[in-house]
Amino acid sequence: MANSLDVDKLEQAVKSVYQDVAEDPGEEYHFEMGRPLAERLSYPPEQLDQIPAAAMESFAGVGYHFDLAAIEDGDDVLDLGSGSGTDVFVAALHAGDSGSVTGLDMTEQQLEKARALRDEAGMETVSFEQGYIEDIPFDDGTFDVVISNGVINLSPDKERVFAEAQRVLVPGGRFAISDIISEEVMPESIKNDEDLWAACIGGAEQIDRYTAAIEDAGFSVTDVRENTQYEFISERAANACEKYGVKSISLGATK
Repeated sequence: MANSLDVDKLEQAVKSVYQDVAEDPGEEYHFEMGRPLAERLSYPPEQLDQIPAAAMESFAGVGYHFDLAAIEDGDDVLDLGSGSGTDVFVAALHAGDSGSVTGLDMTEQQLEKARALRDEAGMETVSFEQGYIEDIPFDDGTFDVVISNGVINLSPDKERVFAEAQRVLVPGGRFAISDIISEEVMPESIKNDEDLWAACIGGAEQIDRYTAAIEDAGFSVTDVRENTQYEFISERAANACEKYGVKSISLGATK
């Protein structure tokens, strides 16, 4: 983490953007949202048909990784940065009535929306908790699978996130994520730009450093693939992506 980063300022910028994502998904953002994006990223339409449509309105994921997660009936699953709940609800379809899925998010408006949608849908195996992905509020070895979609790049302390994910997984547990990375190290002017940080660009880590940090946390990385169907939509974001090789990947790892 660069010493020059104003972490509190960045956190407030991220909260502000994702509060808006929850409350006003129809606004213009640097990134695409909604069911058409989910389908293009390879979410099966028949599964999306089974989850709350209003959750998908605020879906801002960057890839698909449920094949890598290999969630089985009875698994206990944690979603880091669960937003309005799309991935939690999809995971619940895989985990079944004997499993559980917990969403963790720091933004109250996202949590309120996700909990209301859960209650309306009567999904009793699903819960949403407030907290930070750098300080996961669960005991060691609580979950079989940890997932995350387009969120870890928003953390200024990714090493801590990976260490916490490893801690809360059972031995042999699976870690499956999609996230934004870069081919080149970002300059300070980009890293300290609150707008580009909240847009998932400023915090993008160089891919070699990203995978090394995951392995340093005690994981074995099994799969890394590029999500070429994902792209940012604002001109400013697209320009930064082109210049520094910012792209979406999905990654699978085991503890």
